[in-house]
Amino acid sequence: MLATINRRLGLLIFVIAAVYLYLSFQLPNYQYAPVDADVIPKGLGILLLILAVLLFFSRAVETEAEKKKRDIPKKEFGVLGAVFAMIFVYIFLFETIGFIIMTALFIFFCSWFLGYRAWKTNILVSLLFPIVMYVIFVFALGIVLPRGILPI
Repeated sequence: MLATINRRLGLLIFVIAAVYLYLSFQLPNYQYAPVDADVIPKGLGILLLILAVLLFFSRAVETEAEKKKRDIPKKEFGVLGAVFAMIFVYIFLFETIGFIIMTALFIFFCSWFLGYRAWKTNILVSLLFPIVMYVIFVFALGIVLPRGILPI
């Protein structure tokens, strides 16, 4: 039954999606919100369930070339670990430092670490993206993002 990698991954993703969907149904409902905060998590959970089922029943046959592409070189595990560490630091300091500063720092250092060396573009994107997202979320959509240490 679980002979192919697609079936094993499909089953694993299905279980993760089911738990995620269960937890998204535990989110509280707000009476006066036209679109509730649980719409996106529920939609993503349902989409992930559907895609997991499609992956499970996929008839694609894995060739030797595809198996070789799936192998990750040992040196790449260090890169993955460093990116996960950056994500963890981002999440850990998100509310304390604030959305704008932490997102700018995360984008800048993560893209620099992954090899993007155009400094001017990197600085511009890492500053403009969180500022534009903050303005859209806070002023246009009315969604509060953590200010952190900024007096905005």
